[in-house]
Amino acid sequence: MTSKQGHPGRASVSVAITGSGGAGVMTAGNMLLEAAAKAGWYGLMVRSSGPQIRGGEAAALLRLATHPVDSLDDVCDVLVAVDWQNIHRFADEIPLGAASVIVGDPDQGDPPEVYLASGARYGKLAMKATAKSIPGSWPNMVALGVAAGLVGVPLEAVKGVVASSLKKSDALAASITAVEAGMKAAAEFGDGTRLAPPPAKHDGHWLLTGNQAAGFGAIRAGVRFVAAYPITPATELLEYMAPALTQVGGVLVQAEDELASINMIIGASYGGVPALTATAGPGLSLMVEALGLAVAAEVPIVVVDVMRGGPSTGIPAKSEQSDLSLALHGLHGDAPRIVLAPNSIADCVTTTQWAVHLAEQMQVPAIVLSDQFFGQARAVVERPADAPYAAKRATVGANAQGYKRYALTDTGISPMSIPGTPGVTYTADGLEHNERGIPSSGATDHRKQLAKRERKLAQGDYARHWADLEGEGEIAVITFGSSTGPVREALARAKGDGVSARLVSLRLLAPAQPERLAAALAGVKRVLVVEQNHGGQLARYLRSDFEIPGEVRSFRQPGPLPIRPAALHREIVEWSRA
Repeated sequence: MTSKQGHPGRASVSVAITGSGGAGVMTAGNMLLEAAAKAGWYGLMVRSSGPQIRGGEAAALLRLATHPVDSLDDVCDVLVAVDWQNIHRFADEIPLGAASVIVGDPDQGDPPEVYLASGARYGKLAMKATAKSIPGSWPNMVALGVAAGLVGVPLEAVKGVVASSLKKSDALAASITAVEAGMKAAAEFGDGTRLAPPPAKHDGHWLLTGNQAAGFGAIRAGVRFVAAYPITPATELLEYMAPALTQVGGVLVQAEDELASINMIIGASYGGVPALTATAGPGLSLMVEALGLAVAAEVPIVVVDVMRGGPSTGIPAKSEQSDLSLALHGLHGDAPRIVLAPNSIADCVTTTQWAVHLAEQMQVPAIVLSDQFFGQARAVVERPADAPYAAKRATVGANAQGYKRYALTDTGISPMSIPGTPGVTYTADGLEHNERGIPSSGATDHRKQLAKRERKLAQGDYARHWADLEGEGEIAVITFGSSTGPVREALARAKGDGVSARLVSLRLLAPAQPERLAAALAGVKRVLVVEQNHGGQLARYLRSDFEIPGEVRSFRQPGPLPIRPAALHREIVEWSRA
């Protein structure tokens, strides 16, 4: 694909569509992403909004590319504003450059000075007046056409998505006419923002959010009961699972609060049904006591924490990796548990599936640390590979000889029966107990049960997926979760500058794997720890539980701004030459 001036097209283009509440910018953004996917490109869309419950400013932030993308880029190439009401609040989230293009409606005022100061070109398009001249259409469809035209998404792909979304609605013809008007106007706003042709083959791409991916992974692993209380940004995971569970014979219950939801899934799991709940930071805080019960009673459950800005109510609609310390150390007493973190939207499928498998195999609670960036972002990804993980719980038959629910085994994993099975009933509660489950305050029983619960996690089989290891060199970057995308891109740029470095993206955060990390860092002289929180929680955890070689630096940034590749690229290159 070449432009009218012979421009060969770009491998990646970033687009923002903004407007006030009710302007339909998220609809336009989703349609643009779907149209790009339909035409064969990859893409990512991140939602951003203010703190209000309804209305207020909103922005759909997209990155379309010829290759898979896991992070936003450094600069927004195209900004299409349906109106300018409070859009200045997104100035930090929508960085523009001299080569960027702004398209705005002059009837809605001029762009804020913070955007014009970037040197971006400003093109005027009366979107509301254009929509008004097409009975039954909306300004967001004009904005969709402008954005698609500027980046080179074909009209037929856009029309197909609009038709699929509106079906036989009376507004279908008007909406397509509005899109066509927007695409025609885009030809007047310059060149250089068009995408290069998509890959020749693009079969098997999936379009999904991280919340949907986590829900699918849980169901694929065998979860058949979910209890949860809605909370931003985890609610969409529950909305996906509610109808999906009914298709496989499962059920979702909306509990009255987070305490009820986690106790419900403990009860379901005790009854033999793999169970899950989903929440965000404030809900995880409320679940801490019940998590301790699941540890002591050795009942497998999975908690997906879609992290958001904190503390307290914090910034509900923005992303931050600030629940790490709570997940790792928040329970009272010695309470070993599994803590995992997916490192891409697609990986939310496999990691959640793995979490269910590990919880069921080792009879422990597992916490999956997703975040708002993953959970509410929507991406075009390669189809996730089928994983061999399933909920396979070790149970015993009826009238087992000498059955002891909490037997002191070499593996630390004791036999578990299904309640109601004759001859193998047992008590499961939060009190310390002996091997038969009878409450005991004896020092010997307590010491042996503590050691058993620790032993089973220490001997777990994590070899295949404990971390993603890439690259080589004397510099290593350690990260987790949604920080992995920008780190991976920064390392690719650094390689282009002649700087070789390693990536260690930790998927298994607890139990700690010091021997595996030491092997991954063999020969490393400098380590950069990257995370999206204010206090450097991952860096402090690594210093306390691991031996990290050489000089260690902490690159930490709190939400709501995402970590972008350019800052990391600069840090890595400058450090390599220091």
